[in-house]
Amino acid sequence: MARREKRAKRQKQAEALPKAYVGRRRVVLSIFMLALSGLVWRAVDQQIFERDFLQSEGNHRYLDRVKVPAHRGAITDRNGMVLAMSTPVDSIAANPRLLRPDANTLAPLAKALDVGLDDLRRKLARYSHKHFVYLKRRMPPDAARQVMELAREHHIGGLQAIREYRRFYPDGETFAHVIGFTDMDDVGREGLELAFNDQLSGKPGLKRVLRDGRRQVVADVESLRMPQPGKNLALSLDQRLQYIAYRELKAAISRNNARSGSVVMLDVKTGEVLAMVNQPGYNPNAPRQRIDGRLRNRAITDVFEPGSTMKPLTIAVALDLGIIREDSVIDTSPGYFKVGRHQVKDHNNLGIVDIRTIIKKSSNVGAGRIALSLPSKKFHDYLAALGFGKRTSSGFPGEAAGQLRPAANWARIDQATLSFGYGISVSVLQLAQAYATLANDGVRLPVTLLRRDQAPEGRRVFSSKTSAAVRSMMESVVTPGGTAVRAAVPGYRVAGKTGTVKKAGKGGYSQRKYLSLFAGMAPASDPRLVVVVMIDEPRGRQYYGGLVAAPVFSAIMDDALRLLNVRPDNLAPQQAVRLAGGGVQP
Repeated sequence: MARREKRAKRQKQAEALPKAYVGRRRVVLSIFMLALSGLVWRAVDQQIFERDFLQSEGNHRYLDRVKVPAHRGAITDRNGMVLAMSTPVDSIAANPRLLRPDANTLAPLAKALDVGLDDLRRKLARYSHKHFVYLKRRMPPDAARQVMELAREHHIGGLQAIREYRRFYPDGETFAHVIGFTDMDDVGREGLELAFNDQLSGKPGLKRVLRDGRRQVVADVESLRMPQPGKNLALSLDQRLQYIAYRELKAAISRNNARSGSVVMLDVKTGEVLAMVNQPGYNPNAPRQRIDGRLRNRAITDVFEPGSTMKPLTIAVALDLGIIREDSVIDTSPGYFKVGRHQVKDHNNLGIVDIRTIIKKSSNVGAGRIALSLPSKKFHDYLAALGFGKRTSSGFPGEAAGQLRPAANWARIDQATLSFGYGISVSVLQLAQAYATLANDGVRLPVTLLRRDQAPEGRRVFSSKTSAAVRSMMESVVTPGGTAVRAAVPGYRVAGKTGTVKKAGKGGYSQRKYLSLFAGMAPASDPRLVVVVMIDEPRGRQYYGGLVAAPVFSAIMDDALRLLNVRPDNLAPQQAVRLAGGGVQP
């Protein structure tokens, strides 16, 4: 009974309510039901239908991929001595959005980084819209550790230390022109560092890291790819021979107040470059600012007219073609001859001379008359076969090809002057390769800056008989009466040729600027080494090749032969030669 009364009472109260109120209540309840349904649907959608997409977006926001630098391969000499190595360093980077720009923060930081406070402020202001900027690159790990400790002590946020590698060259200037250097990111920029950059660099690794909302790395998640170290590079150069050549060339440049100079030493039997030095030089470990062309490896990139060092090659062509014989004589009277309106002349009237004397006394007239007796096409082909007019196989960046014009473009005076080195341009390396061909019994080997385990196949240019005959004639150059007595090496027979070349300028050939050259080989009985010395613009009292370049050749060859324990071939009775290691060669 009581329940029926209560129900009836509520019904009367509901009937008594205004109809508008009832409608509003139903609308509100409907809205709540719709909102609840939407929330339920959204939860289902995110948890089931959009799960993969949302996880991907989360990974993009908080997971990142970071490269792991690979260790750059070392460069060694032929005996395994390290010439270039990568050492670990740390770089300090910052998030400009997190690093407070106030003086209390930046002043101690600038002091720890050893940078100017104003410079630090400007850098942070310039990259204020970025999340990352390097504050200082390639610091010693201990110094970087101190910076990070300072940051923790002073509660400086937004800093991180990044492990990198820095290239170091133990021999500094001695190998600088050959090896080159890398940039701030350890990428090769000059020399063999550039030529073999892909091989030396290796492949960087990859890891996944976790970043916070401020883009700071908070943890390493996983390694995706391990870094692959770069391959080591073994050069053909010998550290000991390189230092000898460097020492002697630098002393000669200073002694003669010369503009520049280059030396190349080749192994006759393999074509390997054992030493290659230039002056002026630079230190690859130091900042490279305002060094005015010192980066060039002049022995490969610069060309010049070779002067009288071409005479033995011209005579070799004539002997090989049968145009002349070893006992042939040439009339050089009256000390000059004309080709059209041009004149070829000697310093003195040598009269009727044999071929040996033409080389010994460096007769332009004799060499010119022989050159004019050669078929121009054949002459050109021999010079091309020696490697002139094209790059060698060294693979060095920026190597010059030199110039050898086609025979069809030669006038008769061009053919005559080619015999004593004018009208053709070569590099020191090309000239050394040509002389190594004579030293190797007429077979030209491709040159290389990398170590070889065995000699490659060569190309025959001259016969063995021709090569031996010319080498014998070249020995007279270093004997009394020759142009290069100062090129002699005690205990060894030396074959070589001087060159004193007038430099070309805007108004023609200069009467005051010269190149001093000497190209030679030893021991002449069975040549092992070829050395070419070029001194550019000696400004001392002498400028002749026999007085400026020849003594440098002698000093380098003397030490090199002893260091390599090459058996002497010119010992007088009771004479002994000191060898490397303190031994004595009877």
